Amino acid sequence: MTLKERFNAIVEWFSVNQPQVRSELHYQNPFQLLVAVILSAQCTDRRVNMVTTPLFERFPSPQSLAAASFEDVFHYVKSVSYPNSKATHLIGMAQKLIASFDGEVPSDIDALMSLPGVGRKTANVIASIVYDKPVIAVDTHVFRVAHRLGLSEGKTPEAVERDLERHIPLEKRAIAHHWLILHGRYICTARSPKCPDCPLSQWCRSFPLKP
Repeated sequence: MTLKERFNAIVEWFSVNQPQVRSELHYQNPFQLLVAVILSAQCTDRRVNMVTTPLFERFPSPQSLAAASFEDVFHYVKSVSYPNSKATHLIGMAQKLIASFDGEVPSDIDALMSLPGVGRKTANVIASIVYDKPVIAVDTHVFRVAHRLGLSEGKTPEAVERDLERHIPLEKRAIAHHWLILHGRYICTARSPKCPDCPLSQWCRSFPLKP
């Protein structure tokens, strides 16, 4: 099977069977999504959703978050991973939004990456979900699944991102991140992947995956 054939088959399966998947993070607007994605680094979406419900009630806007003290924000995010740095980043992000972008979440990748706590993965998530940009965010799940399926041999998230975007059609890229991350979260898990139950096994380069 050629690389093109593998990509085509996998994209077609997802298109037919998971045509409307979306992020499992809870949010009401671009600002809330940005906060949630920053908090989600090395943390489960379930935990982030538990944290953001009271957090958004207390800080519903960039203006309210920008005016908060570290102690106030830390109180709400202390149960996530790296709460000290994330609390600092959230306040800095909100202040930068107001100072440079009139309180609006920008659509440009470089502009997003200028915000504290926002790396390329987070910027791509926001750009693809909010602005339907044809970019693919590569987190640990996407990185792992792309390698196991044989979609990329890239050694870095950026290299995997380039491989995926080179072969996935423009109109599918915004949703492809969700396909791969959810597949990695529930089927192609880091430990004990569910290979016998995997609907992509016939196209997978690693099947059956040895324990």
